[in-house]
Amino acid sequence: MCPRFHPRLVNGPFEDPGLFIPFLFEKRALMFDLGDIRKLSHRDILKITHVFVSHTHMDHFIGFDHLLRLLLGRKKELWLYGPDGFLKNLEGKFAAYTWNLVNSYDHHLIIHATEIRHDCHIRKTYHCAQKFNAIGPEKIQNVSRIIWEEPAFKIKTAILDHDTPCLGFCLKERFHINIKKTGLNKLGLPTGSWLADFKNALYNQEKSKQSFFQLPSHGNISSKIMSLEELAKAIAVITAGQKIVYITDTSYKNVKEIIELARGADHLFIEAAFLHCHQDIAAKKKHLTARQAGILASKAGAKRFTTFHYSPRYTDKGYLLEEEAKQAFIDYA
Repeated sequence: MCPRFHPRLVNGPFEDPGLFIPFLFEKRALMFDLGDIRKLSHRDILKITHVFVSHTHMDHFIGFDHLLRLLLGRKKELWLYGPDGFLKNLEGKFAAYTWNLVNSYDHHLIIHATEIRHDCHIRKTYHCAQKFNAIGPEKIQNVSRIIWEEPAFKIKTAILDHDTPCLGFCLKERFHINIKKTGLNKLGLPTGSWLADFKNALYNQEKSKQSFFQLPSHGNISSKIMSLEELAKAIAVITAGQKIVYITDTSYKNVKEIIELARGADHLFIEAAFLHCHQDIAAKKKHLTARQAGILASKAGAKRFTTFHYSPRYTDKGYLLEEEAKQAFIDYA
Protein backbone atom coordinates (compact mmCIF):
# COMPACT_ATOMS: atom_id res chain seq x y z
CA MET A 1 0.00 0.00 0.00
CA CYS A 2 1.25 3.47 -0.87
CA PRO A 3 1.20 5.82 2.17
CA ARG A 4 -0.24 9.31 1.88
CA PHE A 5 2.51 11.03 3.88
CA HIS A 6 6.21 10.74 3.06
CA PRO A 7 8.11 12.53 5.86
CA ARG A 8 11.77 13.41 5.46
CA LEU A 9 14.25 15.44 7.45
CA VAL A 10 15.32 18.51 5.49
CA ASN A 11 18.92 18.39 6.74
CA GLY A 12 21.48 15.93 8.10
CA PRO A 13 21.52 15.00 11.81
CA PHE A 14 24.16 17.64 12.66
CA GLU A 15 22.28 20.47 10.93
CA ASP A 16 19.14 22.47 11.73
CA PRO A 17 15.99 20.45 12.50
CA GLY A 18 13.03 20.44 10.15
CA LEU A 19 10.68 17.66 9.06
CA PHE A 20 9.04 18.08 5.65
CA ILE A 21 5.84 16.05 5.14
CA PRO A 22 4.48 16.17 1.58
CA PHE A 23 1.09 14.73 0.61
CA LEU A 24 1.11 12.01 -2.05
CA PHE A 25 -0.25 13.25 -5.40
CA GLU A 26 -1.13 16.65 -3.89
CA LYS A 27 0.54 20.04 -4.11
CA ARG A 28 0.58 20.33 -0.35
CA ALA A 29 2.97 19.76 2.56
CA LEU A 30 3.35 20.27 6.30
CA MET A 31 6.47 21.24 8.26
CA PHE A 32 7.52 20.37 11.79
CA ASP A 33 10.08 23.05 12.75
CA LEU A 34 11.67 25.71 10.56
CA GLY A 35 15.44 25.49 10.80
CA ASP A 36 17.49 26.19 7.69
CA ILE A 37 15.20 25.08 4.82
CA ARG A 38 17.33 26.17 1.87
CA LYS A 39 17.87 22.54 0.85
CA LEU A 40 14.19 22.34 -0.03
CA SER A 41 13.35 23.32 -3.59
CA HIS A 42 11.20 26.38 -4.15
CA ARG A 43 8.58 24.05 -5.56
CA ASP A 44 8.44 22.08 -2.29
CA ILE A 45 8.43 25.19 -0.10
CA LEU A 46 5.46 26.58 -2.01
CA LYS A 47 3.50 23.43 -1.11
CA ILE A 48 3.69 24.22 2.62
CA THR A 49 0.34 25.17 4.16
CA HIS A 50 0.94 24.51 7.89
CA VAL A 51 4.07 24.90 10.01
CA PHE A 52 4.32 23.55 13.56
CA VAL A 53 7.25 25.12 15.44
CA SER A 54 8.56 23.34 18.54
CA HIS A 55 10.15 26.54 19.93
CA THR A 56 11.86 29.63 18.60
CA HIS A 57 15.53 28.92 19.24
CA MET A 58 17.35 30.11 16.13
CA ASP A 59 18.11 26.63 14.76
CA HIS A 60 14.38 25.80 14.81
CA PHE A 61 12.96 29.05 13.44
CA ILE A 62 15.52 30.80 11.24
CA GLY A 63 13.92 29.26 8.15
CA PHE A 64 10.84 31.43 8.61
CA ASP A 65 12.60 34.32 6.87
CA HIS A 66 13.29 32.19 3.79
CA LEU A 67 9.72 30.89 3.75
CA LEU A 68 8.29 34.40 4.10
CA ARG A 69 10.47 35.72 1.29
CA LEU A 70 9.26 33.04 -1.14
CA LEU A 71 5.59 33.49 -0.24
CA LEU A 72 5.50 37.30 -0.51
CA GLY A 73 3.53 38.49 -3.52
CA ARG A 74 1.59 35.23 -3.74
CA LYS A 75 -2.06 34.63 -2.99
CA LYS A 76 -1.69 32.16 -0.16
CA GLU A 77 -2.77 31.47 3.41
CA LEU A 78 -0.26 29.99 5.84
CA TRP A 79 -1.02 28.54 9.28
CA LEU A 80 1.68 28.68 11.98
CA TYR A 81 1.68 27.10 15.45
CA GLY A 82 4.18 27.58 18.27
CA PRO A 83 4.56 27.58 22.07
CA ASP A 84 3.95 30.25 24.70
CA GLY A 85 5.65 33.47 23.52
CA PHE A 86 5.44 32.49 19.85
CA LEU A 87 3.33 35.45 18.72
CA LYS A 88 5.74 37.96 20.25
CA ASN A 89 8.68 36.28 18.50
CA LEU A 90 6.80 36.20 15.18
CA GLU A 91 5.91 39.87 15.46
CA GLY A 92 9.57 40.59 16.10
CA LYS A 93 10.34 38.99 12.73
CA PHE A 94 7.75 41.16 11.00
CA ALA A 95 9.01 44.29 12.77
CA ALA A 96 12.53 43.71 11.46
CA TYR A 97 11.54 44.59 7.89
CA THR A 98 10.17 47.63 6.04
CA TRP A 99 6.81 47.01 4.33
CA ASN A 100 6.22 50.29 2.48
CA LEU A 101 5.81 48.63 -0.95
CA VAL A 102 3.47 45.75 -0.11
CA ASN A 103 0.35 47.62 -1.26
CA SER A 104 1.67 47.43 -4.81
CA TYR A 105 1.55 43.62 -4.80
CA ASP A 106 -1.11 41.98 -6.97
CA HIS A 107 -1.52 39.16 -4.46
CA HIS A 108 -1.25 39.16 -0.69
CA LEU A 109 -0.09 36.58 1.81
CA ILE A 110 -2.22 35.96 4.91
CA ILE A 111 -0.69 34.29 7.97
CA HIS A 112 -2.77 32.75 10.76
CA ALA A 113 -0.60 32.17 13.84
CA THR A 114 -1.58 30.30 16.99
CA GLU A 115 0.23 30.28 20.31
CA ILE A 116 -0.20 27.09 22.33
CA ARG A 117 -0.39 27.68 26.08
CA HIS A 118 -1.17 25.31 28.94
CA ASP A 119 -4.65 26.72 29.47
CA CYS A 120 -5.69 28.03 26.04
CA HIS A 121 -4.67 28.92 22.51
CA ILE A 122 -4.22 32.51 21.29
CA ARG A 123 -4.62 33.20 17.56
CA LYS A 124 -3.78 36.27 15.51
CA THR A 125 -3.98 36.92 11.77
CA TYR A 126 -1.39 38.94 9.86
CA HIS A 127 -2.19 40.34 6.42
CA CYS A 128 0.53 41.41 4.00
CA ALA A 129 -1.62 44.27 2.68
CA GLN A 130 -1.76 45.66 6.22
CA LYS A 131 2.02 45.47 6.63
CA PHE A 132 1.63 42.37 8.80
CA ASN A 133 -0.01 44.25 11.65
CA ALA A 134 -2.03 41.81 13.72
CA ILE A 135 -5.77 41.29 13.54
CA GLY A 136 -6.95 39.81 16.81
CA PRO A 137 -6.17 38.29 19.24
CA GLU A 138 -8.72 35.52 19.48
CA LYS A 139 -8.68 33.35 22.58
CA ILE A 140 -9.47 29.69 21.97
CA GLN A 141 -10.04 27.31 24.85
CA ASN A 142 -8.63 23.91 23.94
CA VAL A 143 -7.39 21.45 26.53
CA SER A 144 -7.43 18.39 24.24
CA ARG A 145 -4.13 19.41 22.61
CA ILE A 146 -5.54 18.72 19.15
CA ILE A 147 -4.35 21.87 17.40
CA TRP A 148 -5.41 21.11 13.82
CA GLU A 149 -7.99 18.68 12.50
CA GLU A 150 -9.30 17.75 9.06
CA PRO A 151 -11.55 14.85 8.03
CA ALA A 152 -8.49 12.78 7.03
CA PHE A 153 -6.05 13.56 9.86
CA LYS A 154 -5.32 15.58 12.96
CA ILE A 155 -2.28 17.15 14.62
CA LYS A 156 -1.84 16.76 18.36
CA THR A 157 0.79 18.40 20.55
CA ALA A 158 2.41 17.95 23.95
CA ILE A 159 4.06 20.79 25.86
CA LEU A 160 7.54 19.62 26.89
CA ASP A 161 10.33 21.32 28.84
CA HIS A 162 13.52 22.75 27.31
CA ASP A 163 13.93 25.40 30.03
CA THR A 164 11.27 27.05 27.87
CA PRO A 165 8.05 25.50 26.57
CA CYS A 166 8.83 23.22 23.64
CA LEU A 167 6.18 21.41 21.61
CA GLY A 168 6.22 17.81 20.44
CA PHE A 169 3.92 16.92 17.54
CA CYS A 170 1.93 13.92 16.34
CA LEU A 171 0.26 13.58 12.94
CA LYS A 172 -2.43 10.86 12.99
CA GLU A 173 -4.26 9.82 9.85
CA ARG A 174 -7.79 8.47 10.56
CA PHE A 175 -7.51 5.67 8.00
CA HIS A 176 -5.76 5.20 4.68
CA ILE A 177 -7.48 4.70 1.34
CA ASN A 178 -5.76 2.98 -1.57
CA ILE A 179 -7.53 2.82 -4.94
CA LYS A 180 -7.60 -0.52 -6.78
CA LYS A 181 -7.03 -0.04 -10.50
CA THR A 182 -8.57 -3.45 -11.14
CA GLY A 183 -11.73 -2.26 -9.42
CA LEU A 184 -11.82 0.89 -11.54
CA ASN A 185 -11.37 -1.18 -14.71
CA LYS A 186 -14.20 -3.55 -13.81
CA LEU A 187 -16.58 -0.63 -13.38
CA GLY A 188 -15.22 1.16 -16.44
CA LEU A 189 -14.19 4.16 -14.34
CA PRO A 190 -11.29 6.52 -15.09
CA THR A 191 -8.65 7.80 -12.71
CA GLY A 192 -8.70 11.52 -12.04
CA SER A 193 -9.56 14.28 -9.60
CA TRP A 194 -12.93 12.70 -8.80
CA LEU A 195 -11.08 10.13 -6.68
CA ALA A 196 -10.06 12.89 -4.26
CA ASP A 197 -13.76 13.76 -3.93
CA PHE A 198 -14.52 10.08 -3.32
CA LYS A 199 -11.91 9.86 -0.57
CA ASN A 200 -13.21 13.03 1.06
CA ALA A 201 -16.72 11.56 0.95
CA LEU A 202 -15.45 8.53 2.87
CA TYR A 203 -13.70 10.71 5.46
CA ASN A 204 -16.80 12.89 5.86
CA GLN A 205 -19.32 10.04 5.80
CA GLU A 206 -19.88 9.97 9.56
CA LYS A 207 -20.55 13.71 9.78
CA SER A 208 -22.54 14.14 6.57
CA LYS A 209 -24.32 10.76 6.70
CA GLN A 210 -23.61 10.58 2.98
CA SER A 211 -24.53 7.18 1.52
CA PHE A 212 -24.42 7.80 -2.25
CA PHE A 213 -21.76 9.13 -4.61
CA GLN A 214 -21.99 10.71 -8.06
CA LEU A 215 -19.69 8.85 -10.46
CA PRO A 216 -18.02 10.74 -13.32
CA SER A 217 -19.00 10.31 -16.95
CA HIS A 218 -16.37 8.56 -19.07
CA GLY A 219 -16.33 8.18 -22.84
CA ASN A 220 -19.75 6.93 -23.86
CA ILE A 221 -20.66 6.05 -20.25
CA SER A 222 -22.96 8.56 -18.61
CA SER A 223 -22.60 9.72 -15.03
CA LYS A 224 -24.53 7.69 -12.47
CA ILE A 225 -25.08 7.46 -8.73
CA MET A 226 -23.75 4.53 -6.70
CA SER A 227 -23.87 3.53 -3.06
CA LEU A 228 -20.76 4.91 -1.34
CA GLU A 229 -20.40 1.66 0.62
CA GLU A 230 -20.60 -0.51 -2.51
CA LEU A 231 -18.22 1.78 -4.41
CA ALA A 232 -15.70 1.59 -1.55
CA LYS A 233 -15.86 -2.22 -1.58
CA ALA A 234 -15.30 -2.26 -5.33
CA ILE A 235 -12.44 0.21 -5.78
CA ALA A 236 -10.82 0.88 -2.39
CA VAL A 237 -8.65 -0.86 0.17
CA ILE A 238 -9.01 0.82 3.58
CA THR A 239 -6.23 0.28 6.12
CA ALA A 240 -5.05 1.84 9.38
CA GLY A 241 -3.80 5.41 9.01
CA GLN A 242 -0.23 6.56 9.53
CA LYS A 243 1.07 8.05 12.77
CA ILE A 244 4.13 10.31 12.52
CA VAL A 245 5.65 11.83 15.67
CA TYR A 246 8.30 14.54 16.08
CA ILE A 247 10.16 15.06 19.38
CA THR A 248 13.07 17.45 19.87
CA ASP A 249 14.84 19.57 22.50
CA THR A 250 13.52 18.09 25.71
CA SER A 251 14.85 16.30 28.76
CA TYR A 252 14.17 12.71 29.80
CA LYS A 253 12.05 14.09 32.64
CA ASN A 254 9.27 14.38 30.05
CA VAL A 255 9.26 10.61 29.52
CA LYS A 256 5.55 10.19 30.33
CA GLU A 257 4.40 12.92 27.92
CA ILE A 258 6.70 11.69 25.14
CA ILE A 259 5.56 8.06 25.39
CA GLU A 260 1.90 9.09 25.45
CA LEU A 261 2.32 11.22 22.31
CA ALA A 262 4.46 8.67 20.45
CA ARG A 263 2.62 5.47 21.40
CA GLY A 264 2.29 3.15 18.40
CA ALA A 265 3.98 5.58 16.00
CA ASP A 266 4.66 4.27 12.51
CA HIS A 267 7.64 6.62 12.34
CA LEU A 268 9.07 8.49 15.31
CA PHE A 269 11.57 11.28 14.64
CA ILE A 270 13.39 11.90 17.92
CA GLU A 271 16.43 13.92 18.87
CA ALA A 272 19.55 12.19 20.18
CA ALA A 273 21.83 15.08 21.03
CA PHE A 274 24.43 13.36 23.24
CA LEU A 275 25.93 9.97 23.97
CA HIS A 276 24.77 8.54 27.27
CA CYS A 277 28.26 8.88 28.76
CA HIS A 278 27.52 12.62 28.59
CA GLN A 279 24.07 12.38 30.17
CA ASP A 280 25.01 15.04 32.74
CA ILE A 281 25.55 17.54 29.92
CA ALA A 282 22.34 16.40 28.23
CA ALA A 283 20.36 16.91 31.45
CA LYS A 284 21.87 20.36 32.00
CA LYS A 285 21.03 21.45 28.45
CA LYS A 286 17.58 19.78 28.55
CA HIS A 287 18.30 17.36 25.70
CA LEU A 288 17.98 13.59 25.22
CA THR A 289 20.86 11.16 24.93
CA ALA A 290 20.87 8.60 22.13
CA ARG A 291 20.24 5.82 24.64
CA GLN A 292 17.25 7.68 26.06
CA ALA A 293 15.90 8.21 22.54
CA GLY A 294 16.11 4.47 21.85
CA ILE A 295 14.44 3.63 25.17
CA LEU A 296 11.60 6.07 24.51
CA ALA A 297 11.07 4.67 21.00
CA SER A 298 10.93 1.15 22.44
CA LYS A 299 8.61 2.00 25.33
CA ALA A 300 6.29 3.86 22.95
CA GLY A 301 6.13 0.83 20.67
CA ALA A 302 7.31 2.80 17.64
CA LYS A 303 7.50 0.66 14.50
CA ARG A 304 10.36 2.76 13.15
CA PHE A 305 12.42 5.64 14.52
CA THR A 306 14.97 8.10 13.19
CA THR A 307 17.37 10.10 15.36
CA PHE A 308 18.55 13.63 14.55
CA HIS A 309 19.78 16.89 16.10
CA TYR A 310 23.22 15.56 17.10
CA SER A 311 25.62 17.75 19.08
CA PRO A 312 28.56 19.03 16.98
CA ARG A 313 30.95 17.52 19.56
CA TYR A 314 30.37 14.19 17.74
CA THR A 315 31.11 15.47 14.24
CA ASP A 316 32.32 12.55 12.09
CA LYS A 317 31.13 10.16 14.83
CA GLY A 318 27.40 10.31 14.26
CA TYR A 319 27.33 6.54 13.84
CA LEU A 320 28.02 6.21 17.59
CA LEU A 321 24.80 8.03 18.42
CA GLU A 322 22.83 5.98 15.91
CA GLU A 323 24.26 2.69 17.19
CA GLU A 324 23.61 3.60 20.83
CA ALA A 325 19.98 4.46 20.09
CA LYS A 326 19.40 1.26 18.10
CA GLN A 327 20.95 -0.91 20.82
CA ALA A 328 18.77 0.70 23.49
CA PHE A 329 15.71 0.11 21.36
CA ILE A 330 16.57 -3.61 21.13
CA ASP A 331 17.48 -3.93 24.83
CA TYR A 332 14.17 -2.44 25.98
CA ALA A 333 11.93 -4.16 23.42
